[in-house]
Amino acid sequence: MRLPFKALHTVLVLATLMSTQVIASLPIAPESGQSALYREIIERLGARHYRAQSIDDNLSERYLDQYVEMLDSGKSYFLRSDIEEFSQWRLKLDDLAKRGDLKPGFTMFNRLRDRAIDQLNRNITLLEDVDYRIEYDTDESIMLDPEKRTWHESATAAALHWEKRIQDAMIRLVLNEKDPAEARELLIKRYTTQIKQYEQRNSQDVFQLYANALTSLYGPHSSYFTPRTNENFQINMSLSLEGIGAQLISEDDYTKVIEVIPGGPADVQGLLGAEDKIIGVGQGGEEIVDVIGWRIDEVVALIRGAKGTTVKLEVIPADGDNSNSITIEIVRDKVKLENKSAQSQILEIEQEGNPYKLGVIDIPAFYMDFEAYLARDPNYKSTTRDVRRLVRELEEQQVDGIVLDLRNNGGGSLREATTLTDLFINYGPVVQIRDAKGRVNRYHRASSRAAYSGPLLVLINRLSASASEILAGALQDYGRALVVGSQSFGKGTVQEVTGLSSGQLKLTISKFYRVSGDSTQYRGVLPDIAFPSVYDPEEVGESQQDNVLPWDSIHRVPHKFDDSLTPYLDTLTNAHQQRIQKDPDFIHLFERVDLSDSRSAEAELSLNLSERRARSEAWDKALFSLDNKRLKAKGLKPNSNIETWKEDREIDEDDIAISDPILFEAGQILGNQIRVISANNRLQIVQLEPNMATP
Repeated sequence: MRLPFKALHTVLVLATLMSTQVIASLPIAPESGQSALYREIIERLGARHYRAQSIDDNLSERYLDQYVEMLDSGKSYFLRSDIEEFSQWRLKLDDLAKRGDLKPGFTMFNRLRDRAIDQLNRNITLLEDVDYRIEYDTDESIMLDPEKRTWHESATAAALHWEKRIQDAMIRLVLNEKDPAEARELLIKRYTTQIKQYEQRNSQDVFQLYANALTSLYGPHSSYFTPRTNENFQINMSLSLEGIGAQLISEDDYTKVIEVIPGGPADVQGLLGAEDKIIGVGQGGEEIVDVIGWRIDEVVALIRGAKGTTVKLEVIPADGDNSNSITIEIVRDKVKLENKSAQSQILEIEQEGNPYKLGVIDIPAFYMDFEAYLARDPNYKSTTRDVRRLVRELEEQQVDGIVLDLRNNGGGSLREATTLTDLFINYGPVVQIRDAKGRVNRYHRASSRAAYSGPLLVLINRLSASASEILAGALQDYGRALVVGSQSFGKGTVQEVTGLSSGQLKLTISKFYRVSGDSTQYRGVLPDIAFPSVYDPEEVGESQQDNVLPWDSIHRVPHKFDDSLTPYLDTLTNAHQQRIQKDPDFIHLFERVDLSDSRSAEAELSLNLSERRARSEAWDKALFSLDNKRLKAKGLKPNSNIETWKEDREIDEDDIAISDPILFEAGQILGNQIRVISANNRLQIVQLEPNMATP
């Protein structure tokens, strides 16, 4: 007689626990020289890092918590008894670190490796058992958020939780049109690969992880690179690798995109975005390889390849249903930041019967060909030179104003941020830089008269960072331009990479401050007129990272503030609010953001296949409904059915109101700004004329 579902599960799990004997791998031990290297890292952090902190009991407690989080952020493998055992070091890691004692780090990692290999083998045993059934009509659910779960009380509790994870993984694969038998084999391959990943870890891997748990306490941009990872880091920094042009991190068994490099193949292809999760990689016409649980360097190695070849990525989109994935094909090419230069276009709008021709300059990054510059090449490439040329061309076309589009601009050359600001303001300071000793550098200045003095507006979003924030903040502080969009990223620190006896250390050495004295760190630039953010500010941004340096301020530096826009800010904001409440494209944007937020807020998922399929279908129906609502409001023909809508979803790139409602609204604000200021100037002239005629 077949046992009921839950009883069968319990018997299988307990039988597996009692009968399976897993032979633990030999413990990984520190190598000669690592103790001295560890002390060297600690000394360098204390001497050069911007954040001064004592190596004491407080740091020891944070160090232990951070390392455990890095080892097992999903609370997947450690048991409560392990965590209690590790607490013996809660107030000792500081003293051990000063002596270069690495034993706790290696002991905790070895325990994690043994627990993980043990559990993954049990998962494989279950999936290979022909009598083990995955029930799809259960009323159970799985808690996704590890912060809402506790550490497993026993190996049995861990195994029962993993049964739910297996069931959830099977449901995801089935919903992505995998046959159940095929999905089962895929999971066996996935767990087998993860075991190999753990078995291949070596002493350098463990040392790097333990050292980075310490460096991360100083800030998210500080890290130690072994000689192997330093090679990868240098390739990424040079931006000359042949690949897809995306920066990746490892997070909870997933490889996540943190930035798509402007001008790279992924950017040109257009489908891969920040916060997307890569779960599979394939080569050309070959089968896609599941990469969940892989080391980040192994995933990167799989994605890289020769120029002209094709890589296929299976991706869970950041703004999509977490159960569904899409496949993206990208042709590899040589990735250089300079490949995508600043570009311009004309945006034509109309307000109260008045036409306005606006120039839009898209600035994807702050780039400069330093080698050509040092070689005195008169045609060296840089953001400032390109934008200066575009401004002249737009003026020749007699534009009424210019929008600087800094969305998704992650920064680049500080020199370029300074010289670009110089195009739009007269003489004066652009940014202040304070080092770890409190010394303030104010040498980055605009040194010439503005090349363009007409109406100007700056558009930013949550991915505008670093040098973008310097430019936007300076133009805002001078009153030179209104800044609109969403709050910027908040990356206001400077890093340097310094060599060690083995490997290299990246650490923060200074902070950026605006001429107003406000830091761009943590808070970023706050827009004068705020738009809804496509990126969740609770998930994306400097403020959402661990151990970030705080926002603060220093003395302002004297500069000339033009307050001519200030009297009109309320008028412009009110007009903006009235427009977006009626604009179908902006309403659609609001509703799409709300829909994504509601879906991402779910901490628990049903393990019932029918319910999950209904959930996935409800997502498509909701998007279909929102799209049709927008089309009807614009007087356009709605989609007839979901199937056709999925197949034929295309954007008319010539219709800027559809393809980019945020840019279109930024243009409306600039047009409104030009109109109200012109009207006020005419009024002042009329009022002055009688007095001017008086003897």
